[in-house]
Amino acid sequence: MDADYAPPDDPLDILHEDAELLAVNKPAGLLSVPGKGAHLADCLIARVQAVFPMALLIHRLDRDTSGVMVFAQTKSAQRHLGLQFEKRQTKKTYVARVAGEVADKEGLISLPLVVDWPNRPLQHVDFVTGKEAVTNWRRLRVEDGTTRMRLMPKTGRSHQLRVHMQALGHPILGDPFYSDDAARYPRMMLHAESLRLRHPQGGRGMQFKAKAPF
Repeated sequence: MDADYAPPDDPLDILHEDAELLAVNKPAGLLSVPGKGAHLADCLIARVQAVFPMALLIHRLDRDTSGVMVFAQTKSAQRHLGLQFEKRQTKKTYVARVAGEVADKEGLISLPLVVDWPNRPLQHVDFVTGKEAVTNWRRLRVEDGTTRMRLMPKTGRSHQLRVHMQALGHPILGDPFYSDDAARYPRMMLHAESLRLRHPQGGRGMQFKAKAPF
């Protein structure tokens, strides 16, 4: 998988910029942070820091997920925003297209996750050693035997939405790890649509949005 890394050369899409934070729309196929090896050096934080040298990491999106990511512009903002993520005070919504027609209008998935060590970075459900992982979901519409969903994670486990949709019996279309049909789609159909948080200076509520490109 790493050998095939060919990130898109989309220009940087800045959603918001001020003295404390940046919000950026990450394209699918681009790592959030560098991987191991020079061939995996191109990533969103490197591209952001080329324009905003003070930018600091707060959270990540999977390589194949697109959408809203925020970066801090100061150390104090990084601490402030990092605590909001850690204490689950941020509100994230995603849009996904999944295989099959989801019957119910909405639901909640609570399945603990842990790394599948022999197959890392894959994750799997484990009721003994897994960490709590909770996702609310809502069906938006059925489209040609697939379903468009809005996903609202309450926790931030690695691959959480991908494993939870697979466990629901409706894997995300184009998912190279958890779906059988990845080759049929140009990308994984998962997009971080909005992120709500409190500004590190003054604490006012802010929401950043990026429309799903699929």
